[in-house]
Amino acid sequence: MALAQRGLSTAVLSVLIPFGSWLLIRSLLDPVPPIPALIASLGYAIFAFLAVAYLIPRLGPSFVKANLKGRDLLKTYDTPIPESQGLICAAVYILFLILFIPFAFSDVVLNLRGPESHKPTEGIVVPEFPHHKLSVYLSSLLSLLIATLLGFLDDVFDIRWRHKLPIPIIASIPLLMVYYAEQGNTNIVVPIPLRFLFGTLLNLGPLYYVYMSLLSTFSTNSFNILAGINGSEASQALIIAISVILNDLLYLPWPFGFHIPLHLLGSQSEIDFGGVYKAGMAYGSMELVERHLFSLCFMLPLVGVCAGFLYHNWYPARAFPGDTLCYVTGMAFAVVGIQAHFSKTLLLFFIPQIFNFLLSCPQLFGFVPCPRHRVPRFNKDTGLLYPSKAVFEKRPPSRLASLMLKTLAALHLVELSVNETGQQEVTNLTILNVFLVQLGPMKEVTLVKVLICSQIAGSVFAFFVRYGLAGLVHVNPAFLRTTRLSVYNIRTMFGIPFFSLGLGLNASPRPVVLGRAYASSAFYGLLSWDCWSVVIPVIRGSVAPARVEQGLEYF
Repeated sequence: MALAQRGLSTAVLSVLIPFGSWLLIRSLLDPVPPIPALIASLGYAIFAFLAVAYLIPRLGPSFVKANLKGRDLLKTYDTPIPESQGLICAAVYILFLILFIPFAFSDVVLNLRGPESHKPTEGIVVPEFPHHKLSVYLSSLLSLLIATLLGFLDDVFDIRWRHKLPIPIIASIPLLMVYYAEQGNTNIVVPIPLRFLFGTLLNLGPLYYVYMSLLSTFSTNSFNILAGINGSEASQALIIAISVILNDLLYLPWPFGFHIPLHLLGSQSEIDFGGVYKAGMAYGSMELVERHLFSLCFMLPLVGVCAGFLYHNWYPARAFPGDTLCYVTGMAFAVVGIQAHFSKTLLLFFIPQIFNFLLSCPQLFGFVPCPRHRVPRFNKDTGLLYPSKAVFEKRPPSRLASLMLKTLAALHLVELSVNETGQQEVTNLTILNVFLVQLGPMKEVTLVKVLICSQIAGSVFAFFVRYGLAGLVHVNPAFLRTTRLSVYNIRTMFGIPFFSLGLGLNASPRPVVLGRAYASSAFYGLLSWDCWSVVIPVIRGSVAPARVEQGLEYF
């Protein structure tokens, strides 16, 4: 069975190409926009989407001829699918980031061309040029290039899990060296309940660099561990990138403002949100603005690349990402988390990946047998996916393994059984199998939609934690009185993301069971607007969740 390639319609091309070109040109024309680099980055994001969507079907046959191909294990046909297409995505992504360099420093270049730039100087050094910012940008590109190389080597030589886990540390060395050369701060703000032990600030020293290297390792391998169905890797990266972009937009000095009529919701106050250096959480800090603008310039093209690849990787997939895409996207998130100093906020967007990693630890560390592929089991007769299982063939589980598996079974995360030969078996420890255990067998396209909904719910929950509950541990206890935080507020904040997850499961084979599970979340999420009492003080500025003092990283 030959799969027909997906092509972009003429209408889409006729709209996106002129619009992307106009964005690139407009960023250089007078009057110069307030944030020209952001406009240029958006233009490159559009062209990144078009480039990936165009190149994947045209270069795929070349990968098949080079024996970089695979068979979709969850399909009835044996048509070879091009593998390692993440190499195309990485090449497009890094190419556009390189082409973006003149736009990133366009304000400096244009200023150097003015009358003040003709002052006599000695040597070839131009003191006005921000060399430290350029070094940060170039070190980030170098880390992405190393991640691309290592990811492609993994695709070609199929490196074992125990060896591939520390590989991203190598790619993070340029980031860490530039961070050290720039005298990056290694202090962290201690949560209020622990300040009587450690004080307000705690200097981690070398441990902070260990933490950043582990961050790059986790972000890179987390997508690789949670993979196996069409669209899973690209959709995870796409949603996290969009979440990071939304978080970055809160810190930019928008030249416009808007009014929130809270009286329509029964509140006694009104919110004026916006204006230069008033929008979001920057609070007049140019350093915060530059950090999150740096993050945006890396995330916008990544969204274009992931969207273009997802167009061909969506069910039924015409292309497979391989490990290269996982390495590059993970390293891109590590770059912005480290260089823009919001690594803990970034980790909040990885809640499903953190859960999947913790769940997979017994298999990753050898307590439970770990097969080559932990993808769900496909039934050709019904076309549904079922939880795949790991069998204890060589020896029965140890006491520690039995304790872990019984605990997971009590939480209804795994199923334990004994096969016909008397060997013990357990469902593979992945979040995809957990969905199948909890919700029953389903089609592959439904399972990836459930995964996407869980990722969106995790991002919604991350925003509530970051801009709601973070004040409980990083500001004065008067925050409790200011926001009137109560059990009802917390219940509402937890209910909204889970209600969002419930909305995406309408196509599940068991909608009646799901309805009861998410009815209370819908009630608290839709009928209670009192949850805004947590978020509003942060927006107004009466409670500052993230302040920059000497480059410190807050939550």
